[in-house]
Amino acid sequence: MSPDDLVGLSNMPALAGWAVLLLAPRGRLWLDVIPALVIPAGLSLLYAALVLAHFASAGGVYGSLAEVRQLFSSDWMLLAGWVHYLAFDLMVGAAMAGRMDRARVIRLVQAPVLVCIFLFGPLGVVLALVTEGALRLPPLSRLKGASA
Repeated sequence: MSPDDLVGLSNMPALAGWAVLLLAPRGRLWLDVIPALVIPAGLSLLYAALVLAHFASAGGVYGSLAEVRQLFSSDWMLLAGWVHYLAFDLMVGAAMAGRMDRARVIRLVQAPVLVCIFLFGPLGVVLALVTEGALRLPPLSRLKGASA
């Protein structure tokens, strides 16, 4: 199986996990663990297999941008990097969705935040934390009363 074949195969479960986060009801343990643990664990196993099989022969390490470029010039290591991204962003997306659920952020507001996590990782996490934090702040009327 080629790296290109594995990209498509690794995308499918990741997209399914994001669909669960965006569309499925929360609060059902068996459903919540799919995007938070099951799919990221499967992708992590694929990542581990790719790294163990191809890291040593790829050349390059993480010491400089040139070395990272050399490492990712291997299609196998580029695939490993993609799978790493899929696994971690889904796991982080599930964690942020849980936090926003506990802050009572409605799903309509969560959806663009989760899409931002999927597309832009850390930027989406910042947006999720700001969204959650904004809803945990006391109402402005309570703040005005406290200063008077």
